Amino acid sequence: VTGVQTCALPICTLEELKEEIQVRANRKAYPVAQLDAGEVKEALANLKSQDRDHWASVWSAIGDRHMAKAKSLEATNKSEAAHAYDKAMQWYMFARFPLEDSPGTAEAYKKGLDAFAGYSRMVDPPIEPVKFTYNGTEITGYLRKPKGVSKPPVVITIGGLDGRKEDGSIRNAAYLAKGVAFLAMDMPGTGQTRIKIEPGADKVYSAALDALAKRDDVDARRVVITGGSWGGHWSAHLAFSEKDRILGSVVQGGPVHNYFQKEWQAKALGTREYLFGLFEARSAVYGVKTLDDFFAYGPKMSLRDRGFLDKPTAPMLVMNGKLDTQVPIADLYLLLDNSGPKEAWVNPQGGHMGRTAELSDQKIFETVTLPWVVRRLGVAM
Repeated sequence: VTGVQTCALPICTLEELKEEIQVRANRKAYPVAQLDAGEVKEALANLKSQDRDHWASVWSAIGDRHMAKAKSLEATNKSEAAHAYDKAMQWYMFARFPLEDSPGTAEAYKKGLDAFAGYSRMVDPPIEPVKFTYNGTEITGYLRKPKGVSKPPVVITIGGLDGRKEDGSIRNAAYLAKGVAFLAMDMPGTGQTRIKIEPGADKVYSAALDALAKRDDVDARRVVITGGSWGGHWSAHLAFSEKDRILGSVVQGGPVHNYFQKEWQAKALGTREYLFGLFEARSAVYGVKTLDDFFAYGPKMSLRDRGFLDKPTAPMLVMNGKLDTQVPIADLYLLLDNSGPKEAWVNPQGGHMGRTAELSDQKIFETVTLPWVVRRLGVAM
């Protein structure tokens, strides 16, 4: 892409990329926080180019090893099998990172879905695929309910640009201990929510609310939405468009208005925070190929310009790091400055999502997001 640094590093040679991946693995940082640093070193020794299919093959090889172990344990040790399936899934998901844009990365994603299906079978309570149709497209989410609760409240979690609902479902298990069910979903244009990002795409989550309302095993009157990164755009949107059907919305590092402007994107596409392939991932969800088309498409998604910020909203928790180079902190302040009162969590030293080297995504989830969600749902901590 002429004139834009599409690799996250200033001079992104293969060796520099490998070094950055290992550094992140060593300190358990996104997007390799769940991968064993020793196995990462093993994979990197075999990484000879940035070709997408080669990339997928190298990381999938480690996943295949865990997948084989999981299958061998299914009949004798469900707990260990689940753990191995989880590990396999994490490797396959990194093998397709940041998007499925080649035959090899698409195959890695398919393997990730298979590994997650194995994990879903092994855990107790199990994870149920929930399927519904939106505008003729089949959408899949994952529902998991706590044991011993007849009609639990539900948190709908929306993934970001490069994450997938399978990743989120592992972390979401923490809700179960609080008596809360979760429905994990992909954001539009990714995973198994293959609809184009455009004004009105939020209705896919309205359809998810409709699907929950038809069930007698969850309490569809007690729902909170959470979204991280690009997923935060949709949770912000739903705070306005579905304010009467949800009890609250968490917007963590979500695009609102400034993110969509050319001035921000021209700078943000070269961020050091993102590992690589940021333009490719961001342009793919718009369905565009060129930089000019990308710049032109974004502004139509602005919540400010579409008139939402003047409307009433469900209770919101807005979160981010002041030093975020992927989504401007100004978007958080826009939400605070408009409509009704909101709660905010801002890390002055934090980057995207509020994370730092010392403050991980998991820690932020455990200490900020989860307690707020549970409180909004009326469940005792």
